Amino acid sequence: MPSIPKSRALLRRRRAIGPGLLVLSLLASALPPVAAQSGADRPSLSSLPSLGDGQGMTLSAERRMGDRIARGIYRDPDYLDDPVLVDYLQSLWQPLLGAARDRGDVPPELSERLAWELMISRDRRVNAFALPGGYLGVHLGLVAVTERPEELASVLAHELSHVSQRHIARMVSRDERMAPWMVGAMILAALAAGSNSQAAGAAIAGGTAAAAQSQLNFSRDMEREADRVGYGVLTGAGFDGYGFVTMFDRLQQASRHNDDGSFPYLRSHPLTGERIADMRARLPAGPVAPAATGTSGQAPAASAPAGGPLRLDLPKPGSAAAGGAPMAVSSGPVLHSLMASRARVLAENGPDRMRAWLTQGQASGATPGERYAAALSAHRLGQREQALNLAQRLRTSVPAGARPTVDALLLELLLAPKSGSAGGASPAADQASLLAELRDQALAGTTRASAIYGAQAAIATGQPERAVARLQAWVALHPRDAMGWQTLSRAHAAQGQTLRAIRADAEAHAAQLDYSGAAERLRAAQELPAAQRTDGMELAIVDARRREVEALLRESTRED
Repeated sequence: MPSIPKSRALLRRRRAIGPGLLVLSLLASALPPVAAQSGADRPSLSSLPSLGDGQGMTLSAERRMGDRIARGIYRDPDYLDDPVLVDYLQSLWQPLLGAARDRGDVPPELSERLAWELMISRDRRVNAFALPGGYLGVHLGLVAVTERPEELASVLAHELSHVSQRHIARMVSRDERMAPWMVGAMILAALAAGSNSQAAGAAIAGGTAAAAQSQLNFSRDMEREADRVGYGVLTGAGFDGYGFVTMFDRLQQASRHNDDGSFPYLRSHPLTGERIADMRARLPAGPVAPAATGTSGQAPAASAPAGGPLRLDLPKPGSAAAGGAPMAVSSGPVLHSLMASRARVLAENGPDRMRAWLTQGQASGATPGERYAAALSAHRLGQREQALNLAQRLRTSVPAGARPTVDALLLELLLAPKSGSAGGASPAADQASLLAELRDQALAGTTRASAIYGAQAAIATGQPERAVARLQAWVALHPRDAMGWQTLSRAHAAQGQTLRAIRADAEAHAAQLDYSGAAERLRAAQELPAAQRTDGMELAIVDARRREVEALLRESTRED
């Protein structure tokens, strides 16, 4: 696992001048009081009004805007492409997207023309955000703070609904006289918040009071719509609707930790009181349980709306009264705990917490999530053998549904170079046997992590042809998988196929919208010595791809 960059100077500079991130964030939301309604009185999802259809900004224009932003995110040091976490997020995301399509929230044209891509940030803060063009950002801090899959899924459903309801297009086209600079102010605030919260507050305070209030009111309507549409998407995908409410509890806890005083808006407009009331009103009537607890273990404080105290008594998770079917896989909570632990460790910069997690995970009563965090912490602390021992013990104790995740961790550990070794030193006999077993298992798997790690293991064990066979099939189905192309490039290089290696590297650049880098690599392929350009079919592909990429580069240059 590569080390996390310590310097943030480059990141701050990119955030200051890079593409705007129009963040429709759960953490920066504030809603007017909404009184809880009884199950009989509350309106159905279909009877609630829609805010509009985003006319004024075409889908192609929104996608171009999103692509420009995504291009900058791919270059951001905090961008993280982790196959294991990507697989897990996709296991939540795809059912949500399918439910949104089935409900008509994502019509065919919207489904085809937007990206619908998740992007992970190493950021420890609890947040997720919608971007133009169907891109969605997820912070590691969000994954780390959740305790059940339906909580994380509820946030993804909310952000998906921001995109499906075309909120960003509405913000741009709502008032042509105000939108450009107002949207610019929001972008500036979102960018500045990443590295300088005082600048973020100043950016928001810089607008006139009247215009700011107008934009805020519009934002409130958007949040209400994203909540109600997102709830329907969540339960329509088979997740427990209770997850929406418990996630709001956690967001309240997170907002208290994230607000350092320079953004008092979070404190004066708490997240959860009104929105939890609205979500609670949407849950079908049924048995109640004590109020959900936040990450601190304390019952969250809740403001009381007009007309009486707000009750946070909720149906028990997984009950029929909670709305939607509970997750069918019994290992779901265990698997989620492993993923939350992975996110927590990958987001950490300093060794002190990792040492604490390592100690905690070695206790006799440690949970699977704590043991996973201990193994990954030991790996990042350079204690390879300790990490392998912990991971192998964990492998025998988790449910079958979570075992592939532990196997992926074992592959990651076995493939990592030993301390003080410039390359991958030969493993011991027992480790070599385990590596071969996990390699063969991964190459036969269907997930992204199995394809990537299996191919890496094949290269490491002197079988690059197996890596090529697996990855060629993979990238044919997933041409936007940059890591897949990069690993395929390594496999071709290991076979001595320089032309194919360079072309695959060019495709990796193109997959992350770096058309300049892709064109440069394709030119390099065409300029290879004649002895290395004997594959006529591959040369034809290189020539055609260079023309396509250079056309995309010209188009993106005009837009920028």
